[in-house]
Amino acid sequence: MKKIIVPVDFSDHSEFALEAAASLAQKFNSELIVLHMLELSNAIISSSSDALNQEAVFYLKLAEQKFVDFLDKPYLQEIEVTPIVKHFKVWSEINDVANEHQADLIVMGSHGTSGIKEVLVGSNTEKVVRYSDIPVIIIKHNPILLDFENAVFASDFTENAVEPYLKAKTTFDKLGAKVHLVYVNSPDGNFRSSSEIDKKVTNFLKKADGDLKNLNNVNIVSDYSIEQGILNFANLIGADVIAVATHGRTGLAHFFEGSISEDVANHSTLPVMTFKM
Repeated sequence: MKKIIVPVDFSDHSEFALEAAASLAQKFNSELIVLHMLELSNAIISSSSDALNQEAVFYLKLAEQKFVDFLDKPYLQEIEVTPIVKHFKVWSEINDVANEHQADLIVMGSHGTSGIKEVLVGSNTEKVVRYSDIPVIIIKHNPILLDFENAVFASDFTENAVEPYLKAKTTFDKLGAKVHLVYVNSPDGNFRSSSEIDKKVTNFLKKADGDLKNLNNVNIVSDYSIEQGILNFANLIGADVIAVATHGRTGLAHFFEGSISEDVANHSTLPVMTFKM
């Protein structure tokens, strides 16, 4: 894991993400690319007006000064840190930066839920997830300890989940984490018989791994909802991170038969890692 991107807006949650990324960087001797995106209009950037040009320079200098204070942290002292400022909030640019620098991971802070409107719905975090080709870790709390020893990969064990499962397995191997696969049988998720689930899981592992060596790592749980089943199982085994799959441009809202991954990402107190299908 050579390079980690941390999009920041200089908020407390951005600092949580920065500290989490620093913990990973120390473990893997990674470079941190800390990215801030200005909210400048195209009119300001392209204008020949001296006043508008001065305004653009002002915001750029302000961001640079904020970086000086924001990156003055004891936990960053022995880490290579590269600050980058982009002029626009064009979310696909984060993926462009990731490709340009051949980054392995994006770490981003998020508030979780916020009243009636859940923060991942239409939020900056959701937009980053939509465009990212590489895994994204969503951090919502101060990372007192960030050791990924036990990871839960929630799956519906369909063919679409094979690719993100393989990506998750590769990533967690690098992190030194054991992957616990979980299937939740619930009334809101097309309840299936034990034999149907066994067949589904067997076919999935044969297609993904080519064998059934990981069958002992598959856990079938029953709960009132898929979301609660995933969260309860993660709590039961003392998981450090929950992994879910996403459908790229449609983001978190399309996994399983509905918005399960979005609900998990919003309500989990654990870090959530996303993998694109």
